Amino acid sequence: MKMHKAKILIIEDDPDGRRSVTEAIQDAGFEVTPAASGKEGVKLFQEGEFDAVLSDLVLPDFDGIEVLSQIIKMDSQMPVLIMTAYGSISSSVKALKTGAYDYITKPLDIDDLQSKITRAVETRRLRKEVSELHKTISSRYSASSIIAKSPGMLEVIRQIGALSDTNATVLISGESGTGKELVARALHVDGKRNSGPFIAVNCGAFTESLLESQLFGHEKGSFTGATSMHKGAFERADDGTLFLDEIGDAPKSVQIKLLRVLEEREILRVGGHTPFHINVRLISASNKDLEELVENGEFREDLLYRLKVVTLHIPPLRQRREDIRPLADRFIATACEEHGRFITSVEQSFYEKLESFDWPGNVRQLQNVIESTVIMAKEPVLKSPMLGVEMDKKRSDSTFTIPDSLSFAELEKEILSQLLSRYEGNRTLTAEKLGISRRTIQRKIKEHNLPY
Repeated sequence: MKMHKAKILIIEDDPDGRRSVTEAIQDAGFEVTPAASGKEGVKLFQEGEFDAVLSDLVLPDFDGIEVLSQIIKMDSQMPVLIMTAYGSISSSVKALKTGAYDYITKPLDIDDLQSKITRAVETRRLRKEVSELHKTISSRYSASSIIAKSPGMLEVIRQIGALSDTNATVLISGESGTGKELVARALHVDGKRNSGPFIAVNCGAFTESLLESQLFGHEKGSFTGATSMHKGAFERADDGTLFLDEIGDAPKSVQIKLLRVLEEREILRVGGHTPFHINVRLISASNKDLEELVENGEFREDLLYRLKVVTLHIPPLRQRREDIRPLADRFIATACEEHGRFITSVEQSFYEKLESFDWPGNVRQLQNVIESTVIMAKEPVLKSPMLGVEMDKKRSDSTFTIPDSLSFAELEKEILSQLLSRYEGNRTLTAEKLGISRRTIQRKIKEHNLPY
């Protein structure tokens, strides 16, 4: 297969200089397009595709700095090298400040010229790869990629759009498995900070001391095992977005430090003495009722107000059944691609069975069921009986197994225990089925000492 030769645009008004530079770059294996003036060079750049530009600083119509400025306005990722006379340090510095990739002094050292052009071409290749990767990530995680047919999810998409040009601190609420991180990523990708990093930390996945280190970093020797300085998530997310999942699980000591970060916009590493400024957008999420945690003294009220400048609520899957079929179609396609399966069609009864289920584990559970079904399918048509193993766990809401001779308190405990078991500990769904508030469910669980 014939390899693509990198194309270099050379802008040099001196014919002898232009010829010698052209020959040197061609000898390095590159294709060259020469221009005798700045105006001609800019015109050629507009009309063609190049991997690097080499321009003389002094040109008859306008100087190399002006050429540089015009080219990077058209393509900010284009590496432009400026040739300057020996000793013109101030001009070289000005070129670099304007956006030049590098400079080369005259008289030219051929080896140095070829080496710098080669590096510039490689830089261009890497920049293009990063740009393509960014486009791929944007298409995968933007709000437009989120399936939303239900009114509840359409409202979430609308809110993401409304927040796209802001740096607002956002709190995302919703049950486990509803897609809170997906919404957080969409807020980042569709927002002003999408060129910066997106860092996610699950506050419930670490011990208190480890969470502090994960978030704020630590200095060398700050504790046993700290053999080197470690940058925390806030530092790594600088100029980007930090997503704190399960914020309700953060211990009080971490909550105090988070409040200080939000108020002062600066952090102090564990074991450090000098705080420093950070520029981070904070998005947090919780499947717990933070207002209830505040009432119980488990979460700081002042921190909650800082976190919920804007609140987005993601409804559970049972409240947006319109989304189940398109979600299933996407998960079928993904499972087929990942596991080498081939599904030609899906029977209507398959969809109907999915739509009749309450999905206590929400979208995550739906995806797991679909993936498992596709993997185990023995034919290319998906039918409702294939869902039997997982879906038959669902029992009629009206059916309970109640022992005889129970007191009212024991009966209440038995019904509550069976419902919580049926819905895999989902307190919100259990409350909905009983027609009482989630807060009452919390109280009854404590009252009966149930393990949920």
